Amino acid sequence: MISTTQPIKTRRSTRGFTLTEVMISATISSFIMLGILQTFMMIGRTGYNASNYCVMEAQSRRAMETFSQEIRMAQSIVWSSDTSITLTIPTAASTYDVQYAYDASTSGSTAQSFYRMDLSGVRILVKNVTSLAFQRYKLVTGAVSNIASNDLETKQIQLTLQTTMKGMTTAAATNAVLSARYILRNKDVSS
Repeated sequence: MISTTQPIKTRRSTRGFTLTEVMISATISSFIMLGILQTFMMIGRTGYNASNYCVMEAQSRRAMETFSQEIRMAQSIVWSSDTSITLTIPTAASTYDVQYAYDASTSGSTAQSFYRMDLSGVRILVKNVTSLAFQRYKLVTGAVSNIASNDLETKQIQLTLQTTMKGMTTAAATNAVLSARYILRNKDVSS
């Protein structure tokens, strides 16, 4: 005799995932996605900060190059403050004055910038400057202090500046620059 009955399937072989298994897998997947998202955001922030450092460094380098060329050619200097100086630059026919200054205000066209101003107008050299100071020195070496006290004895200038850039979701990137002491080659000195 041939049996036509099929074997009885057990309930266990036809069932799907339990609610507990689905909840556990969803939780694990959420943690993995959160980790991937945080890694992606951290890489983006790091890239943004690296870009800020590159911009600040490039601006500072160009500003130092412009400043150093003119300070070396200057035949006289007028010290307005530790954040503003005026140089007299000789040319083949005559001379021209150029002012280098820092504007600490928070509004205006030169706000929080290191700029150069001459008869042709204002040129911003570095933006987002948080501090800037000029220091003047005598040419005398071996003295206790070679800090110059007036325009006549000034023969060297040093510039210190700090820039800061920040984004909405990133930490502030700060760049500090300390220049070399630039010698005013064309300037006569009285000490």
